[in-house]
Amino acid sequence: MDRKPSEKAGSHSMADGTSPALSQSPRSWGWCEASPTGGGGGDSKVEPWQVQVVAGASRVVLRSPGSPPSPGKSWRLDAEPSSPPTVSGPSDATVPLRRQDSHPGPGLVSSHLSGSSRDLSCRKAPQSSGCRDRVAHPTTILLCKSKSSQAALAPQEHRAFLEKACSAAICFKMLRDLSGSDSTHLNYVVKKIKSMAHEAPSLVLETIHDYFMDNPEVSSWHKLQLFHVLETVIRVSDSLEDSWEKAFIKLALENMAKSTELKEAYQDAASNLLVAVCKHSWRPVARHLETEVLRGVFPHRSLLYVMGVLTSPQGPLSQADKASWEEQLSKIAARSARFLNSDVWSKELLWALTKPDQTHQEQPPEKAFLFVFYGLILQAEDNGATVRKHLQTLLETSHRWPKQREGMAVTVGLAAARHLEDVWAVLEHFGQSDPIKCSLHTFSPKGLASEDLQWKWASSTILLAYGQMAVKAKAHILPWVDNILSRMIFFFRYSSWNETLKHSFLTAVLMLVEAISCTSGAHSHQFSQLSELLECLMVLLQKEPKDVLYTPARQQAICVISSLWKLRLPLDLEKKSQLLSTCLHSVLGLPLLDVLERHTCLFLEPPNIQVRPGTLYNKTSEALDQLLQTFLEENPTADELHFLLSHLFTWLVSDKAHERQRAVNSCVGLLKFLSLNPHLDPKEDFKRVGQLVAMLGVLCQDPDEATQGSSMEGLGQLYQLLMGQRAEASQTDALVPERPQASSDEALRWSSGDQKARLLIPQEVAFPKDRIFQLGSSQVIKEVMKRLTLAELTDLIWTTIEGLGSTSPFRVQAAASMLLAVIQEHGAQLETVANLGQAIHLQLGSVRVPQAKKDVLLAVTLLARNHTPELVAAFLDFSTPPDSHTFQLWRALGAEPPGSRRVLATLLAWLQERPLPTQTSNSGPQPKEKAPLRSMAAMNTLCKLQLAREFKDTVQEAYPQLLLAFLAQVHYILELHLPREPQPSRKAQEAAMPSAQSCSMSLEALRSLLATTGHWQSFAQLELQDAWPLFTAMDTYSKGVGLLARAIVQGVCGQVKDVTRQLLHGLRSREERERKVAILILNEFLHSPALLEVLSEQDALTLLAQSLRDPSPEVRALSLQGLGNILFHPEKGSLLRRQLPHFLSGFFQNSEPVVVHLMGTVSEVLHRLGAQGVGAQSLSVAVNARSFFDDEREGVRAAAMALFGDLVASMAGREPRSLRTQVHQSMVPLLLHLKDRCPAVITQAKFTFYRCSLLLRWRLPHTLFCTLAWERGLSARHFLWSHLLTQRQEEFSIHLSQALSYLHSRNHHLKTWAALFLGYATCYHPQAVSQVVNSGDLKLLFSTFKGLQKEPEPGIQGFATRQLSFLPQVAASQK
Repeated sequence: MDRKPSEKAGSHSMADGTSPALSQSPRSWGWCEASPTGGGGGDSKVEPWQVQVVAGASRVVLRSPGSPPSPGKSWRLDAEPSSPPTVSGPSDATVPLRRQDSHPGPGLVSSHLSGSSRDLSCRKAPQSSGCRDRVAHPTTILLCKSKSSQAALAPQEHRAFLEKACSAAICFKMLRDLSGSDSTHLNYVVKKIKSMAHEAPSLVLETIHDYFMDNPEVSSWHKLQLFHVLETVIRVSDSLEDSWEKAFIKLALENMAKSTELKEAYQDAASNLLVAVCKHSWRPVARHLETEVLRGVFPHRSLLYVMGVLTSPQGPLSQADKASWEEQLSKIAARSARFLNSDVWSKELLWALTKPDQTHQEQPPEKAFLFVFYGLILQAEDNGATVRKHLQTLLETSHRWPKQREGMAVTVGLAAARHLEDVWAVLEHFGQSDPIKCSLHTFSPKGLASEDLQWKWASSTILLAYGQMAVKAKAHILPWVDNILSRMIFFFRYSSWNETLKHSFLTAVLMLVEAISCTSGAHSHQFSQLSELLECLMVLLQKEPKDVLYTPARQQAICVISSLWKLRLPLDLEKKSQLLSTCLHSVLGLPLLDVLERHTCLFLEPPNIQVRPGTLYNKTSEALDQLLQTFLEENPTADELHFLLSHLFTWLVSDKAHERQRAVNSCVGLLKFLSLNPHLDPKEDFKRVGQLVAMLGVLCQDPDEATQGSSMEGLGQLYQLLMGQRAEASQTDALVPERPQASSDEALRWSSGDQKARLLIPQEVAFPKDRIFQLGSSQVIKEVMKRLTLAELTDLIWTTIEGLGSTSPFRVQAAASMLLAVIQEHGAQLETVANLGQAIHLQLGSVRVPQAKKDVLLAVTLLARNHTPELVAAFLDFSTPPDSHTFQLWRALGAEPPGSRRVLATLLAWLQERPLPTQTSNSGPQPKEKAPLRSMAAMNTLCKLQLAREFKDTVQEAYPQLLLAFLAQVHYILELHLPREPQPSRKAQEAAMPSAQSCSMSLEALRSLLATTGHWQSFAQLELQDAWPLFTAMDTYSKGVGLLARAIVQGVCGQVKDVTRQLLHGLRSREERERKVAILILNEFLHSPALLEVLSEQDALTLLAQSLRDPSPEVRALSLQGLGNILFHPEKGSLLRRQLPHFLSGFFQNSEPVVVHLMGTVSEVLHRLGAQGVGAQSLSVAVNARSFFDDEREGVRAAAMALFGDLVASMAGREPRSLRTQVHQSMVPLLLHLKDRCPAVITQAKFTFYRCSLLLRWRLPHTLFCTLAWERGLSARHFLWSHLLTQRQEEFSIHLSQALSYLHSRNHHLKTWAALFLGYATCYHPQAVSQVVNSGDLKLLFSTFKGLQKEPEPGIQGFATRQLSFLPQVAASQK
């Protein structure tokens, strides 16, 4: 922008405030504008300034735009030709300036601090009005240059001079602005000054120094800010010239002891300036400090402040400088020891030490240093009495505040470095003083006086003092360790429990353990108090809150235990286990991290407990891992590893996901430590590796993804560990055989001599280590399993089986999947399978996950391929009888057809193990097994398995063997003389003894065999005859077997052939009962023509002849009966047939027993005739038998029906037409006698009715049998009546006529049921009835139903009433 210069030089009347001398040429001047708001000052409004430079002139103007000129204030620029340009103002100072090229504005304060300079943004101006006042400054600054200096400046130098002048002016302006009270503006200004200091530190230092010199009357607040800025500039400077050091040391010393309204803040700011100088050169400062301290007057607090900062870990000194400073400090302390005898100096020292702090959480540096300095002085003192006196005086002050207690302990510890015995004596005396005793026993948190609070935490001071003693006097501490520990343990146990005591105890113990660890000879020293110390640490961990984590107490306690363990503590296994369990519970049992955070959110300074490096929980967890590693380092054995892992296993199966995650992380850390540090002996086998693999494998299916990843990593680490360990062991074992030459279909195996320790794959074919971490969980598990020995695999299976009983669904499923995987891969090589099967049975009932149960049952199926006998024997032990879960296992065993055959064969083998119980006296010892339990169990199991779908075909195939085995088993049960029902005298017998249910179970198995294998006709004959009770007594057993064999003969011919083939084995059996069963069946089979298709007549005769030499008399007798069979003597047929008329004539005798006997004899004749039959005499026998169906004698009725049924059965397939007519005519009488009052008559009526229906070839014979055998009620009656009434018209007429005849019966019962049958026929077949009955029959029906209306049974009354209303319609249709 163009401006018109004025004609008058030196005038200050121009509107823009510039001098007329600046207007000589348009190119002779320019404007540089610097806006402080460009650097991110936020919303603060700081007015920009402008620097006007006039070429060739002697002035530079710095002003704000729009501000009025200030003619009364000017700056002169004076410079000699041989010297650089200078800025002249109220006082002279040389400012090196910086060049700035091609920028229209200055841009001099454009960079920002990025270092670690102290942030002054938090410093605020005081609120008092005095501090807000400041000296008024002109808005325009003129910098005037003399003419002599102008000639000496070259163009470039002149430009550099102008840039430096601008920077100095800007810095000056910013220093002036520090007097304000606007915190935002102050922060911005400080930030800009820091940025300028990085670019030109010397310029800023000089400007600040000049500002101090030129403005000695600035306010204390302004000086405070200047001190802060100067301190920052000095700290960021790379070096400091000697002149500056001296100037700033002088400036600091002049202000450090000043008393202002800012009090200690002003002194600390000046002191920090001195500390900043120490970064560049500390020795001159140290000399000043030493001089001040040794003057004999107690030092001012600012001196102690500086010494404290220099001594602190955060001080500005390097390690080497700090060591030199500490050495010099010790010399100062030694020279200050003479002041201990000065009462004034000592009192001021004590007052400074006990002076209350502004905040009791933080101790000022001067006070912290004073405790250290006091300790160094006491350490240097030669007189022990003086040391005791001063320490006793110090300990008698207040112990209320934590920093005070820590400081006292530091002083005591430093004094102990040279006066150990004196310090011990002081602490002993102090510990036994009355205030300490009272604080140990009579403390009450309410209503305490201030004097009591003074001593409340004195025991904490003592604990810290003992710790400091150990640290400072560690070179001589070993003989004192037990004494120190005993006192520490005493105060821990008998002091009131609080966080202060806990923290002090842990701090002291940590210091003591650190001192012991750093002392040579500590590992060989015997410590008697370490076990007691461990007890205290366990108590401390147990008292820690279970749901919060806000202090490092857990971490510190565990670290102490780790350090103590390195001293080889003589601890027994039980206490060691208790110690480890306590540590694990204290860390792993913590709640979730978000829960911990919620519990700590109310703290003023909540701890950082997130799982990140350096956080509280992470450090605590690392301490626990370090403890586990320490245990293993000190005892590198497989037993120790198993000991550690077994304690972690408890947490690996926790129901809480975060506990499992923490435990698996610790486990993985331990395995990783072993992989990187192979401490274990390669010749020593790992303990329970299979259990570890199972645990980690199950956790690979954990719902928590972090746990899954850690578990897979753990398996990978374990794989590498096993590879390395066993590879090293194989290399060091000189007895390792050469690799065998295995065939392609043979699994390679290596053996180290112990079959249980063999690997299932050779070392060479193991999976590469590097890729194990890249596989999926199932593949990793398979690869790890390949590295396990047989014993370890068995251990793995046991662990997975145990996992089936977990309450966690994912764990149950994972365990089942792993069990299936290991059996798929290695089931054939397993041993002790019986025990595994029993364990699976015990856990199967608790498995509620359907897929898991399927996997377990499939595993059993696979296991049965190679171990059927062992599993069958195991399952038999809990199959008396088998429950639902056991039945599932049996079905799993037979899920595959070959497996079902093996299972059935094994069960039959066990069934034949039938030893009789030995006879023992009451006083003698009882046998170990009182009954053949497995034989009974096999019987029970076979009974159940016949109903299983998996065994259906196998049972069908094995029908002959099962039939003979079941019959022999029934005989065996009878041999044991078991009662039908439990007797009172047997209640006290063991549960293992067979019960009365054993016989019924065996009989039920026989019944089920016939019913389920398609031989229902044989079953029906026995059921309808009620023949099963014959098998429950030894006297009738043979008859029952005979009836069963007879039913087989009268059934399907294929049965006879199959059973005959099996009989040949039974006749050669070593057991009498089996030979007896075989001969009984063979005698009946001799009546069947199908026998000769399997066995010739001569062979049968030979077998019977051989049986005559059987050791059993009963077998010999039965063989003799068989030899008399008509098969071998055909002539007997005619003889028997000739006797039949005589027998039939005897039926009409009056003696009931004689008639019954004769009818039975005729039945026996029919049976003996067999295939020859009675021929034409069948009609005579039928007529005679039918004539006695309604006999008044019950026995005769029953015998007659039985004889008629035997006749029908003997003539089946070759019956004459006349016999069929007799059968038709017998159906209604037999039907009505189903309601006979005599049970024997009812039984024979059912059986004969069924036999007749078979001869007549009625449809649905099986349904008819079931109806006759078990059904009762209206539906059963209707089914039977419908069969009778749906025959041909001729037969219908016969049945209706017979029923009408029974309406005249004197047997009211038969008359009633005949009427009901006729009523049914009338209802469902009215047309057919109307064609058969006549008017007389209708009158008889009317009369009968009227009589039935008087029956007491309501159902019959109602039926009769309905029939009376229906009969008129029948009569009408007849007409």
